[in-house]
Amino acid sequence: MEKKVVIVLPAYNAAKTLQRTLDEIPPEYRKHIILVDDASTDNTVELAKQAGLIVFRHEKNRGYGGNQKTCYREALKMGADIVVMLHPDHQYDATVIPRMVTPLLNGEADAVFGSRMLGGRPLEGGMPFWKYIANVLLTALANIIFRRYLTEIHSGFRAYTRKYLETVRLEENSDDFVFDTEIIAQGMANNLTFLEVPIVTRYFPEASSINFRRSVKYGFGILWVLWKYSMFRNGGIRFRQFLPRE
Repeated sequence: MEKKVVIVLPAYNAAKTLQRTLDEIPPEYRKHIILVDDASTDNTVELAKQAGLIVFRHEKNRGYGGNQKTCYREALKMGADIVVMLHPDHQYDATVIPRMVTPLLNGEADAVFGSRMLGGRPLEGGMPFWKYIANVLLTALANIIFRRYLTEIHSGFRAYTRKYLETVRLEENSDDFVFDTEIIAQGMANNLTFLEVPIVTRYFPEASSINFRRSVKYGFGILWVLWKYSMFRNGGIRFRQFLPRE
């Protein structure tokens, strides 16, 4: 039986970039696309409906993590076997989707992440140097704590199997940006498997990017998640967040 691949777009004020993102998605993956709008103030919802997407709208802004929770919940309700998260700000190259999905279809991993570090040109793509340094250092620390190797833990371009999303406790995670690290830690705690594929990213005014202050908060959030994970693995503290879903 053919597996169902659902693409989810966590959107906030994405009207200027949505169509460019959709145009880049390979035609064979355009059948099942969900957009979750996080109380945008522009016409993202109208454009998404005109494009024929399945649209859900938050009446109040729930944050990036809160948006993802709705994305995955609704994708699983649709019967998704594989869920690809793609930002609708055209920062990531959607033509890579087949390379991300294939290992999951073949049962080679439970999750596949796009990695700017494997792509080899994060700075040439416009990544600020301070973000690059923080990315490298926090990823290195995470690898020490997880005792498994990833080249990047911060990418927002990801694909998960149904097994992954039904194993981890998504609702226990933050509604903020640190959700991306928490869901990795949950997968590590449950011995789920990961692969990475190289990607390149674009940095331009319309692409979403958190500012320095929010980045610092995000960085400390990652350190808190890694400390909790370390205590869970080595300190005997059974944080509910890292336990498998019942």
